[in-house]
Amino acid sequence: MPPTPRGRPAGAELSLRRERFLDDCEALLLAEGPAGLTVAAITRAAGASRTTLYAWFGGREGVLAALVERNADRTAALVTDALARGSGVPETLRGFARGLLAMLTGPLSVALNRAAMAEADGALAATVLAGGRHRVGPLVEAYLADQDAAGALSVPDPAGAFRALYGLVVADTQVRVLLGEPAPGPDELAALADAGVARFLTLASPRG
Repeated sequence: MPPTPRGRPAGAELSLRRERFLDDCEALLLAEGPAGLTVAAITRAAGASRTTLYAWFGGREGVLAALVERNADRTAALVTDALARGSGVPETLRGFARGLLAMLTGPLSVALNRAAMAEADGALAATVLAGGRHRVGPLVEAYLADQDAAGALSVPDPAGAFRALYGLVVADTQVRVLLGEPAPGPDELAALADAGVARFLTLASPRG
């Protein structure tokens, strides 16, 4: 394999540098909010040039989209893990619900959602939906369909069942946090998630 030309980092190194750049942008977003994520602030926080920023992301909007996509990857991995643990249905759904609610009310998700709501063209909001609800939904729907086939749940419409589960677990908690209320603590989040799952199971348990 020919050596990498001097001054041009190899693929693995470039990927690592890009991740570190996003780490710095994420820290800036959490510290200053969406309004503080300006091009000047990004380059200063990351110790990078405007040329690098525009070459990698195309500008501030591309940085935000990359942060959304990275957070979506983390969330999808957590959901996949929660659904694949092989526990009983109630325990599996409680694990999923607790993780979902903690993620939705966490500082990064709140900051990214606020940034999406502030964008006039709706492009970032579409990225949030594609990486969030529209990516996680099919994972949970497939799990619910499997449990219906196994007789553990009665959910002939898995997509509708997921919407019901999501609504019962999340309720108005995320909206209230987005509007400025303090996020519930871990114990309260767990209680809210467990209560939502319990209500869902009342609706979805097979009738004897």
